[in-house]
Amino acid sequence: MSVSTTTATSPTIRRSISNTLKGSAGNLVEWYDVYVYSVFLSFFESQFFSADEQNSTLYIWAIFAVTFVMRPIGSWYFGRFADRHGRRLALTISVSLMAACSMVIALTPSAELIGAWAVVILVFVRLLQGFATGGEYGTSATYMSETAIAGRRGFLSSFHYVTLVGGHVLAQFTLLIMMLTMTHDQIASWGWRVAFAIGGVGALLVLWLRRTMDESLGESTLAAVRSGQSVESGSMRELLRFHWKPLLLCFLVTAGGTVAFYTYSVTGPGIVKSAFSGGDALAGTVINLIALTILMLLQPLGGWLSDIVGRKTLLVFFGVGGVLYTGFFITALPAQQNPLVAFAILVGGFVILTGYTSINAVVKAQLFPTHIRALGLGLGYALANSVFGGTAPMLYQAAGDAGHVPWFIGYVTVVIAVSLIVYVFFLKNRGPNWLDDEQGMRARFPERGGRPHGETTFAPVADAAAVPATDASELLPEAR
Repeated sequence: MSVSTTTATSPTIRRSISNTLKGSAGNLVEWYDVYVYSVFLSFFESQFFSADEQNSTLYIWAIFAVTFVMRPIGSWYFGRFADRHGRRLALTISVSLMAACSMVIALTPSAELIGAWAVVILVFVRLLQGFATGGEYGTSATYMSETAIAGRRGFLSSFHYVTLVGGHVLAQFTLLIMMLTMTHDQIASWGWRVAFAIGGVGALLVLWLRRTMDESLGESTLAAVRSGQSVESGSMRELLRFHWKPLLLCFLVTAGGTVAFYTYSVTGPGIVKSAFSGGDALAGTVINLIALTILMLLQPLGGWLSDIVGRKTLLVFFGVGGVLYTGFFITALPAQQNPLVAFAILVGGFVILTGYTSINAVVKAQLFPTHIRALGLGLGYALANSVFGGTAPMLYQAAGDAGHVPWFIGYVTVVIAVSLIVYVFFLKNRGPNWLDDEQGMRARFPERGGRPHGETTFAPVADAAAVPATDASELLPEAR
């Protein structure tokens, strides 16, 4: 039996925290690069479309949505790469590509200078960023779940979304600073370029940090890949042949969560920004910044709670809350002129959302064995994210323009309800899983282990049964 990391043999909380912080730093920078687009969208819109273009806002949101097409491709490429060559190297390449693209956007000439080529460059670069983001999510979620110690996995892996939301908070904070120190015309003229450039510069610090973080994939696994003995690591054939049911489960777990996330945390702040435009623009930015900061701080609380009551409990809380709250959220928020009421509505949605965001990484990581985990987790997430997540702001904008907002509410509610059914009937709070007891799971499902010689990548956890966990066995008939 081989052991993959230092933390596998010496599961110290200090080592686990160190790897968590280093792994999440890149996540922060990369998601800042994602959200700086939506936060500064209204300022740079005129730089890429002419002033007489009536549908420019819809088009700019469409560019935001189309980048999600590349996420499954990025998840496939980086997931395979991470399962074969290590999580650390995959994360380093991903954040480097993301940062380089942000610098290109910052330097792209306006449509006034190069015409339609400005939009062409923006779309191309955003597609590359979608490719990089697809790789970052799955690989970072895998890494942070693997390096977290048993019994604290919920709490430590929750920092994956602390930094993901933190990227949005950082983008909102950057906008606030600019609004306090610059005029609207200055931000629209060149300030937004500075915001994109910040993401590119931030990647340099991440590259330095990631040089010293542990590799969570076992050295024996890496050696087997290099020697050609492990052809199933990161294999799409392996995933679809032996792990298609957990892949489907990962997709369905993600669907409701991702449509809620982009509805509540991206569309919601956009609604607030529009409701408090004009003289109250600063008030809208402050509301969004404080509310998103609260969402960020709620993540460790949700993760800690899941270590006590179980992951399924939190997911069911999110599902029920999302089904009941979405209609009120979408209809009440645009009508608010009172900043405190708007803030309360936004935070209410964020509390519900935390039931999903704080634990979704570890829930999905537990579904797959090590040699296929980054690919399975990343691809399942990216497919659902592309279909239901990135399209949500665009669909809301289109529904609003057509006067069919109730249709959008019904769509979001139904998707969350489908995931709620999955949470209730196909997940367990406790039981063996691939993350905490890989050796035991291989013994139960040898044909799904994918290791021709029965090699174990992670040391078994003695008290794994005592750890609240999500079990994919409900989708495996042989386990009933």
